[in-house]
This record gives sequence, C-alpha cells and structure tokens, in this order.
Amino acid sequence: MWKPPLSQPSALVLAAGLGLSALMPFSTTNSQVASANQKTQLISQGGQKVEITLVSYAVTKAAYEKIIPQFVAKWKREKGQDIVIKQSYGGSGSQTRAVIDGLEADVVALALALDTKKIEQAGLIKPGWEQEAPNNSIVTRSVVALETREGNPKNIKTWNDLAKPGVKVITANPKTSGGARWNFLALWGAIAKNKGSEAQALDFVTKVYRNVPVLPRDAREASDAFYKKGQGDVLLNYENEVILAAQQGKTSPSYTIPQTNISIDGPVAVVDKVVDKRGTRAVSEAFVKFLFTPEAQREFSKVGFRPVNSAVAKEVGKKFPKVANLYNVQSLGGWNTVQKKFFDDGAIFDKIQSGRR
Repeated sequence: MWKPPLSQPSALVLAAGLGLSALMPFSTTNSQVASANQKTQLISQGGQKVEITLVSYAVTKAAYEKIIPQFVAKWKREKGQDIVIKQSYGGSGSQTRAVIDGLEADVVALALALDTKKIEQAGLIKPGWEQEAPNNSIVTRSVVALETREGNPKNIKTWNDLAKPGVKVITANPKTSGGARWNFLALWGAIAKNKGSEAQALDFVTKVYRNVPVLPRDAREASDAFYKKGQGDVLLNYENEVILAAQQGKTSPSYTIPQTNISIDGPVAVVDKVVDKRGTRAVSEAFVKFLFTPEAQREFSKVGFRPVNSAVAKEVGKKFPKVANLYNVQSLGGWNTVQKKFFDDGAIFDKIQSGRR
C-alpha cells in the first residue's frame, strides 16, 4: 500500500529601431525541415512586452504557477523582453470547446491527445503537432490509482478486486469525461494487456461497471461523490490528483497503483492559427520547449506527475511506485481507433451500459 509523499527556445532575433522591437521566429514544421527553401517570418511588436495565453486542465495549475515565473525570468535574462503569460484552467473537455469557440490560446496543454486533435480538426492547429516538441509533445505523465477509504476496509489491492460483489466503484462517465476514458482503458488493459483476450476484457469491464452506482459527468464530480457524499468504496483517480490533494491537506487517502497500468499522457501544442495571427510563435514555441527542461519537469513532479525527462525521473524515482507493465494508448491503436471502438455512440461502452439497464 503506497502512501503519498508529501531544448532550447526557438531561434529568435531581436532587431531594434525607431522604438520598435522585432521578433523573428523560425517555425520548423516537418515539411519545412525537409525543404531547402525554409522561410522566416518577420513580426513586429511595439514595446518590449509580449503576451501569450496558456489554456490547460485544472490539476496542472499548481505546477504552472511555479514554472511560468521561471520561464519569464529566463526569457527576460536572455532576450531582454518582458512576457506576460495569461492562464486559463478548467476541465479538459470544456477548455477544448472554449478554444474551438474562440478563446485565443497560444498554447494548449490538455488531459489527452484526443482533445488536442479536436482543436486540430477545427483548423486551429496544423497536423503533425506531435512532432513539434520533444517526447512526441507529451509533457506530463501519470497512471491510474485505486483510491480507497482510510485503512482500505474492503481490502482493494488489484484490478480484479473491483469486479467482486459488494464493491462499489466510483468513476465518471467516459462519454463526457476525459479522465474517465483513461479509467476505462486502464480497466480494459488490466485484462487485454495482461495476456487476456478481448472477450475476457469485455467480461471484466462489464462486471466492474455493474459495481458503479453512479456515473458523474466529470472527474471533479466523481471526486465529490466519493469524498463529499461518501459514495463508493474505491475511486478511480489520477495518481497525481491523489498526491496533490494529500499535499494540500484535502484528503488523507489510502491508495494502490496496479502493476498493469496505462500511461496517462498529457500533450502540449502551439495553436498555430492564433500565434500566427498575434505574432507570438517564437515565444510560444520557446515556452513549450521549456516545459521539457529539468527545471520545469521538477515542478511537475512536485505536484505528482511522473517526469518525462529521464534525468529528473531518476532523481525522483523513489517517490513513485514502479509499474511492471505500463502501456499507452498507441498500443491500443491510437486515439482515433480507441474513440471509435469504445466511446462512439453504439460502441463498446454503450453496449456495456445497455446491459446494465
């Protein structure tokens, strides 16, 4: 039983003249790298201050509040320019819709690549964004935790325990919650990625959802159902959420990390249409790359995320239980396949739900 423990910026040229400073960002997409005729774009801005907006999901706020001042100071020191980074936090799905509906985000850091793909499909982010930053643009990582009542009275230690009669499981609705999609895929992979067949996986997941008394709309409502309303024996939650809540004194949880688990990968991307319109590509790309540095990754790890930077991962390795069998969405076919197979109307989750009625 685990107890919670408490690249360089894009090329930039500053040109001064007549009270104006000019930013010269070199945006390197995959096609441009391959082209001998790479173009540079000169964007002028008045004064010495530039403003960008970061749109992210709620639980990352504690990390970004530490990371952003570090980047602002670094940019000022190296480029002599002041930066203001506005921030917006909320549910990943809600943030995605807000950006598509007109919230001008220069950078988006969402809970799952499917949300970023929706912004791409809306024409705001160019295809191939995954290759524009280190680590395929995955900047945060976590796993699914089984969070139990204090002392774990039902002795819940493994995925199989969730299917036992009398165990009440709290998780949100994967049709409306990104976090709940991760939970569903973790349940499926507990069998399918542990030498089980798809038929066995379907049988197991069906049994678990029979033990789900309510399906809250999102992860926050699921947490409220577990803690504030006292519903359920076990809450499926992000490991980083459990750690951060304990640090903030909101909970005193018991939890376990199953040894077959899914890597909860959070991507980051520059919103091409916005940065090109506002002339903020250079700063936005530099900020994204800064998120992968040891300085930024240490801040993510402090609030419960597993570092994607290998050096930092070694530094903090003892803080996180090892996972023997860790898989990712790509091993399940990627988000497009996963969405169609499991979560579209009439897909596997809907069939499981219809069997519960």
